[in-house]
Amino acid sequence: MAAEIVNPRSDSSTGHEGADEPFDPAFALHRGGKMAVQATVPVRDKDDLSLAYTPGVAKVCSAIAEQPELVHDYTWKSNVVAVVTDGTAVLGLGDIGAEASLPVMEGKAILFKQFGGVDAVPIALATTDADEIVETVVRLAPSFGGVNLEDISAPRCFEIERKLQERLDIPVFHDDQHGTAVVTLAALRNAAKLTGRTLGQLRAVISGAGAAGVAIAKFLLEAGLGDVAVADRKGIVSRDRDDLTPVKRELAELTNKAGISGSLEAALEGADVFIGVSGGTVPEPAVASMAPNAFVFAMANPNPEVHPDVAHKYAAVVATGRSDYPNQINNVLAFPGIFAGALQVRASRITEGMKIAAADALADVVGDELSADYVIPSPFDERVAPAVTAAVAAAARAEGVARS
Repeated sequence: MAAEIVNPRSDSSTGHEGADEPFDPAFALHRGGKMAVQATVPVRDKDDLSLAYTPGVAKVCSAIAEQPELVHDYTWKSNVVAVVTDGTAVLGLGDIGAEASLPVMEGKAILFKQFGGVDAVPIALATTDADEIVETVVRLAPSFGGVNLEDISAPRCFEIERKLQERLDIPVFHDDQHGTAVVTLAALRNAAKLTGRTLGQLRAVISGAGAAGVAIAKFLLEAGLGDVAVADRKGIVSRDRDDLTPVKRELAELTNKAGISGSLEAALEGADVFIGVSGGTVPEPAVASMAPNAFVFAMANPNPEVHPDVAHKYAAVVATGRSDYPNQINNVLAFPGIFAGALQVRASRITEGMKIAAADALADVVGDELSADYVIPSPFDERVAPAVTAAVAAAARAEGVARS
């Protein structure tokens, strides 16, 4: 799969409609799409044709029919991922539908190629029914080495991922959940190191109990975080609430050891870490009430929950989801290398250990350059993808899910 920045199908139009429209580079770049299929073998003459297609291809098909595992050696399956969405939770745009989601899915696919060397195919489904999505992906799975679920709204995304993981023997990974969690853990490890603390000494508060918030909370606890409380629109997710969904009831059992109830602002008093994955605005007095040497990871885009100028007044480390501030928590640091590592060893799934290995590898890339403005590497740091790939592959072997 080739990522093409200058699309050969583009024309001289500079806007999306009409000659009077002002120049818009986004529309100019997207005209004709951002991807194309590129052959890896030549078809120059009849001999090439007879090898690439009939009759030569029949030998390969017959061999795979006799030994199905050969599909990994003689097709692109071992290096291709399906990027699957239903268009219900696209970026900050929400439920915009399958077709409107395609520019994002194409973008995801070219990031797979650019940063991980992994081919990816955007698949936008014309259904929002969880069971229909599962059945469709199961039927498509023979063509792919892995499945990246993307921009599917919560809580349906949890059910869809779980059912696909149960039914498929290839990696299924919901990046909105786990990619965000991996990069957050890497940044948090380095922030703790910078201030002479361990994860176990930290109490965090997460704003947002959707896909990312739930996954981050569970993952940080798995990695050894001392405590975390998660807030939704109605306040802290706690056992004393009678309005929780099944996902949030499970979250209430796992989190909030301190037994905090009430508002996000109340939970932030004395907290060591704020993680924002919800949007909205956190009042400055609440940020000021956090513990000394606090960390503020305000990741909503384009408007962080706490503006960096405010966060820097009170926090030792500040991170956002934006590229124009230091410490960008960007999923592209994780998912290309995670899939590249999993595909490299033909892993049957992506385990918690593989994700923790990815986070540790990301944190280690920073190394001796660690500073308040550099707790996480840039997506353009060429060390990132190889480090994550190698760590994930090694973890897959150690956990017994590698098949090569």
